[in-house]
Amino acid sequence: MRRFIVNVTFFGLIGLGIFWFLTRPETLPETALDGLTADATHGKQVFYAAGCAACHTAPEAEAAEMPILSGGQTFPSPFGTFTAPNISSDPVQGIGNWSALDLANAMKHGTSPDGQHYYPAFPYTTYARASLQDIADLHAFLMTLPADATPSQPHVLGFPFNIRLSLGGWKWLFLDDTWVTQAPTPELERGRYLVEALGHCGECHTPRGPLGDTDFGAWLTGAPDPSGKGKVPDITPGALGWPAQELAYYFETGFTPEYDSAGGHMTHVIENLSQLPAEDRDAIAAYLTALP
Repeated sequence: MRRFIVNVTFFGLIGLGIFWFLTRPETLPETALDGLTADATHGKQVFYAAGCAACHTAPEAEAAEMPILSGGQTFPSPFGTFTAPNISSDPVQGIGNWSALDLANAMKHGTSPDGQHYYPAFPYTTYARASLQDIADLHAFLMTLPADATPSQPHVLGFPFNIRLSLGGWKWLFLDDTWVTQAPTPELERGRYLVEALGHCGECHTPRGPLGDTDFGAWLTGAPDPSGKGKVPDITPGALGWPAQELAYYFETGFTPEYDSAGGHMTHVIENLSQLPAEDRDAIAAYLTALP
């Protein structure tokens, strides 16, 4: 009996060690950004394409040329309520002390500067496809925005979702940086990048499995609203039915072909999309209208 207990303990420890190794927080090599020259001007376009202000400004904050990314917006889900953190340039409460590599590790691997797993409420499952040059440019732009000393608020999560260590297993199962669709033309390739890498449209418009994983087989076909009220719409061509030109106009103005206007959280998305070059909005529209 004693030998049995010793063997079970021994192999259990080996199993835990293997699990820890497979699910440890991943980071990029220290040299990953070597040779890249950051461009804050282009980083501003990445900022709008990635929708940073839509989540990280304070609740009810107005759109601004120099947004204050103090955080505080809450996002309910079946697993608890997540609160967007302060990502302003404040060196204590924000990310003012982060390097571009720190930001790249957060966006591509969901790993914090101190080596902790981030919850996928931060859409690193999408940002994982972003280019390192765009992330370096984004970091340069973020450092030009106002600092704010508002402390980040904790998430409100119950057991077992409050155990960050378990996120390593979740990432091992579901974090995937492969493209969802094919892109046979340069315009569709650009649209795919803006939708699948920066815009994180699928985070809201695609249904999820029981563990919060994206159902790529139902890409952009709509999903229950995480708040439990209503549904995020299907934006595939068969359901939406808008031509590319009307979609691009909607992204610029917020007005639909039925003379309605964007509402709810989509108003923040439109605020961001309207800042992009017209050819980027056209590329997103081309991507959406080319979906199955």
